Amino acid sequence: MQEFFDYFFGAGETEEFTNFTLPHFLPIFIAAGIIYLIFRFRNQIRDLKWEQNIRYVLAFMMIICEMSYFWRLVGVPSLGANPIDHLPITVCGWAIIFGSYMLIGKSQLLFDICYFWVFAGTIFALITPTVITYTGPTRYRYYQFWGEHLLGYVAVFYMMFVHKFRPNVKSFIRAYVAMIVLAGVAIFANNVLGPGANYLFLAAPEDTPSLLDFLPPNYGLRIAIMAVAVTLLFFLCYLPWLLKDRKAKKVAA
Repeated sequence: MQEFFDYFFGAGETEEFTNFTLPHFLPIFIAAGIIYLIFRFRNQIRDLKWEQNIRYVLAFMMIICEMSYFWRLVGVPSLGANPIDHLPITVCGWAIIFGSYMLIGKSQLLFDICYFWVFAGTIFALITPTVITYTGPTRYRYYQFWGEHLLGYVAVFYMMFVHKFRPNVKSFIRAYVAMIVLAGVAIFANNVLGPGANYLFLAAPEDTPSLLDFLPPNYGLRIAIMAVAVTLLFFLCYLPWLLKDRKAKKVAA
C-alpha cells in the first residue's frame, strides 16, 4: 500500500503526459459537459431550495484542489519540493480561491476578478499543460491540475447562467488592477528570491515546451509583451458583452 501511495502522489521520472491526446482533451470535454448541463437546467437549479448547497460543494471541491497541491508537496518527501518554487503567487491558484469565496458569498466583486482571470489567465494552461508532463492519469497531480484549472470555469459559468452575473467596464478595471498587484508581487518575489523563482513565468520560460517559449528571454521586454497580451486577452473576454450592450442600445433606440 505504501508503494502505491508513493507512486500515486509522487512525480514521474519520464514523460507520462502528451499534449493534444485523449488524457489532454477528456477532462476539458467533461468540464464542457458539466457547463452545458448547468446551462440547460439553469432555471431548475435556480429554483432549488438547496441550490446554496450546490455552490458550497463546488466551493469546497475548489479549495481542496488548491490546498492539496501544497499538502502533496509537504507530505511526499521524495518530491524534494523547494518552498521558494511553490509560494501561492499564481493566477490559477488565486482564481480558484477567489472563485470558491465567490460561490459562497455570491460576490460580484470576486466574480469580476474570476471572470477575467479564468478566461484570460488560465487558458494557456489548458492549451499547453506542461507542468504535468511527468505526471499522467496514474498520478494524483494529473487530477489535481485539471480540477484546479477547470473548476474555475464551472464556477464562473454557474454564476453567469444560474445567478445571471455578468462583467461590465468596472469589472474589467477591477480585474486588471488585481492582476497588476499580483504581477507586482511576482516580480518582487522573483527579484528577492533570485534564481529558481519564476512566478507568473515573468523571469524565464517554462522548463517544458509551451506558448511562453515564444517570448524573449530579456526580462523587461518579456514583461512588456506579457502586459500587452494580458490587456488584449482581457479586452477579448469583455468584447462579447460590449457588443451585446451596443446591440441592446440600438434596439432600444
